Amino acid sequence: MREPRRPDVTTVELVGGAEALTLQLHPYNERWAGTYLEHRRRISDAPTVGEIGIQHIGSTSVPGLAAKPIIDIVVTVDDITAEEDYLDALLDAGYELRVREPRHRLVRTPARDVHVHLFEHDDPAVDDYLLLRDHLRTDAEDRSLYENTKRELLSTRWDDMNDYADAKTEVIMAIKARARAARAR
Repeated sequence: MREPRRPDVTTVELVGGAEALTLQLHPYNERWAGTYLEHRRRISDAPTVGEIGIQHIGSTSVPGLAAKPIIDIVVTVDDITAEEDYLDALLDAGYELRVREPRHRLVRTPARDVHVHLFEHDDPAVDDYLLLRDHLRTDAEDRSLYENTKRELLSTRWDDMNDYADAKTEVIMAIKARARAARAR
């Protein structure tokens, strides 16, 4: 692991503040994969510096799983602190900065229908996203548990999408523990 160009941020900057949203689950839609590919192309074509990796993550990446119709993408970069290598290119490609926090940046479309999570290549969060995605793609029981948990949580009004995401943490942690155990076999 190489040294970052500068110290990373130490606080969470939520550009635009908390946002109350009405969230609904939609049945899995095969068009989500196409939307991901469109944005993969847009991100790949952006004149970023250094190597990047791009993966479709989140519920829209799991066939058969109901989801909020928000495409989540993880992009890995060489140095998260070197925003000049990637951020301006993504902003010029039509994304808006939403979150700047330690080890993570988030840009999204103005319509809020695509979220691009940026991490360094070796960040453990990336492996966690891929572990969860891959496990849910192959384990119908955990896929059902996750979907039912989301349905239950979405019966409540959330003043901030981040609070909804936090409420899923316990179930996600349990699913990831089972996924790690399955991967170790």
